[in-house]
Amino acid sequence: MLGHVTPLPQQPQRSPFSGHMVVCGDDALAQRLAVELRYVYGERVTLVLPPGPDPRRPEVALTGRGRAAALFGRMSSAMSRNGGNGADSGSGNGDSDTNAGVEAVRILQAHEPSDEALEEAGVGAAAALALVYDDDERNIRAALTARRLNPRVRLVIRLYNRKLGQHLEALLDQAAAVASPGLDPTALDASTTVLSDADTAAPALAATALAGSSKVIRAEGLLLRAAERTPPRDGQVADPGLCTLALLSSTTHDPAGTEGSDSSGDEGPRLLPDQTEVAAATGRGTIVLEAVSRNGADARTRRMGGRSAPLSQFFSRRLRWSALGVGTAVLGLAVASTFTTGDKPLHAVYLTLLDLFAMGDPAIGDPTARQIIQILSGVAGLMLLPLLVAGVLEAFGSLRTASSLRRPPRGLSGHVVLLGLGKIGTRVLVQLRELGIPVVCVEDDPDARGIPVARRLHVPVVIGDVTQEGVLEAAKIRRSRALLALTSIDTTNLEAALYARSVKPDLRVTLRLFDDEFATAVYRTLRTAHPQALTRSRSVSHLAAPSFAVAMMGRQILGAVPVERKVMLFAAVEVAGHPQLEGRTVEQAFRSGAWRVLALDVAPPADRRPDLAAPVPPPQAPGAGTGTGAEQQPGGLVWNLHPGYVLQPTDRVVIAATRRGLAELLRRRSSLTNR
Repeated sequence: MLGHVTPLPQQPQRSPFSGHMVVCGDDALAQRLAVELRYVYGERVTLVLPPGPDPRRPEVALTGRGRAAALFGRMSSAMSRNGGNGADSGSGNGDSDTNAGVEAVRILQAHEPSDEALEEAGVGAAAALALVYDDDERNIRAALTARRLNPRVRLVIRLYNRKLGQHLEALLDQAAAVASPGLDPTALDASTTVLSDADTAAPALAATALAGSSKVIRAEGLLLRAAERTPPRDGQVADPGLCTLALLSSTTHDPAGTEGSDSSGDEGPRLLPDQTEVAAATGRGTIVLEAVSRNGADARTRRMGGRSAPLSQFFSRRLRWSALGVGTAVLGLAVASTFTTGDKPLHAVYLTLLDLFAMGDPAIGDPTARQIIQILSGVAGLMLLPLLVAGVLEAFGSLRTASSLRRPPRGLSGHVVLLGLGKIGTRVLVQLRELGIPVVCVEDDPDARGIPVARRLHVPVVIGDVTQEGVLEAAKIRRSRALLALTSIDTTNLEAALYARSVKPDLRVTLRLFDDEFATAVYRTLRTAHPQALTRSRSVSHLAAPSFAVAMMGRQILGAVPVERKVMLFAAVEVAGHPQLEGRTVEQAFRSGAWRVLALDVAPPADRRPDLAAPVPPPQAPGAGTGTGAEQQPGGLVWNLHPGYVLQPTDRVVIAATRRGLAELLRRRSSLTNR
C-alpha cells in the first residue's frame, strides 16, 4: 500500500525513485530520520512503515503512516514560516528544493522489510538505505537482503549489540567488495555503518543528571570537552575557552523560563555565534569548548565490577566487618595472654588459637588469668562458627545468589533514580557509573535487558511499577539528587515525575518524551509549578537522528551535544572538494550559525581513519613543526589553530556544525542537479 503525505499535494506519482534515500523502521527514529533527510539535507525519501500499531506495544499506538504524515506536516509548516531556512542554521542559506511543493516523501506500508517491500521502495536504485527497526534480528535480515538486491547501496543499520555490529559491518563490506570489484575504497569504507541510538543519546541523557554542566564527547581516539558557563556578573568577563560554541536562551537560567528550540526565534539558543554576537549577548549563558585531545592508548574505561577488591564480590560488607571483629578479638586475647602469663607472643597466639578451635586441654591448675582467657577464647570460637558458615554460604551463593539484586542501602543519599532498564536506560546506567555517580534503578520487568548489567555493576534495583505507591519511596526518592524517567511510555514518565515532585519539589527531573508539542507543554507546566527546580525533557530519536542522517550521506559524526532542544554535531571532514573550506583561512572558513573549524588532523592520508583513531606517529626531529601556529597533540591532531592558517586540499579537519551547516557541506550536489 502506497501513500503520499497530505501536506505535499504536488508530488508526482513516480515509483520507484532513483538515487533517493530509503528509511525502514517501526518507531519514532524512522520518522525523525526521514524528516532530517528531507528538510535538512533536501533528499527525496521513501519511508517504509508497518501498516498499523503493534498490539504488543500500546505505547506506540499512534506510530505509523498517520503520525508520520502529521510530523511531516508540522515540519513543512515550520519550514514555510522560516522562509525555507534550516531550523537551526540561522544563516539564511535555505535551499529551494526544501519547499513543500517539491517531490519529497512517499510512505510505503509493509509488515516486514521483505524482498518485495524493498524492491517496491526502490532499493535497487537507491543511494542509501537505513534499517532502524527496534528489533536487531529484523535489521540484520533486511540488511542481508538489501546487499543482495543492490551491492552498491549504502547501508545504515541500527543495532544495540556492539560486537555483533562490528562483525556484521565487516561481512557486508566484504560482500560489497566481492560483488563490485571496482568499488572505490572510500565508498567501500562508508558502504556499511552500524549505529546505536542508545549509544548516541546516552551521554546527553546522563549529563542532565549532573549538578555540573560539562559535556564530553568520546569518539574512537578523540576527546572533546565543552562546558556550560553561567552569565558573568557585572564587571566580570566570561572565560571564552578555546571558542564559544553556543549562546544559550535568554531564559535558560530563569527557572520559570523555557528551553529554546527551533521555534524560539531571537530568544532561543544561538549555535556557533561570531565574536560580535557573543559580545552583544549580555545576560546569556554560553557553551564553550574547553579541550580537544586524543584519548591516551592506556586510557580504559574504569571497571565497575569491583575487580580491585575481589572479596566484595563474594562476601557482604557486614560479613567482612564481622570477620574483622573476630580477628581483633583473637589478637586482643593473645596480647592479654602474653602480659598475664609472661608467655612469648608467638606461643600465646598459638595457645589462643587452640582454645579458639576447642583443641587445647582444660587449663586445670593453671593461673586464674589463663583460665579466664581460655573461657573467652571458647566464646570467640562460638562466634567464629556461624561466621564461617555464613561465609561459605555467601561464597557459594546460598544467601546471595547470582539472580539476586541489591536493595538500596538505608543511608543512601545524593543518588540518581533511574526509571527503566531498557536499551536507553541500560546505556545511561553505564554512563552514570563511569562518572562515579550512585544510582538506584526502578524496573517493573525482572527480565529486562538492563537487569544483568545492574547486577554486574552492583547497582541497587527496585522491582515494581513506578506508578504504584511506595515504589519511588523504596528508591529513596526523598534523598536523591535527580530523577531520570526513561521508560518508553510518555505517560509513565510524566506520572513518575509528577509524583516525585510532589514528594520533593526541588528535585531535578529529566523526562524522555517523544512528542515535541507534548514535551513543550509538560516542560513549561513543570517549570511554572516548580520554579526552584530544574526540569529537562529529551527525545532519544531527536538526539540520534542526525547521526543516522550523516551516515546515510556517507560520513560519520564524532558525536552530538544537545543545546537545550537543539543539537550541535561534531564531524571529521576532508577539505578537498569543499569550496567553503579549501584554500580559505581558518577565520574565513568559519560561518556563523553553520560551522566552525576546531582542529586539524595532520596524520598522513594513508593512515587516516574515519573515526580519528590515532595511528602510531613516526619519530619527529627536534624542533619540527606543522606550520599551523598551534600546539600538536600526539597522533597528529592540531587544535587551537591560528586564524590565518590556510586549509589545504590534503587536510582533514574536525568541525562543529549545526544540522543545516553540516548538510550543506555534505550535500550531494551532483545528484540534486540531475533530479
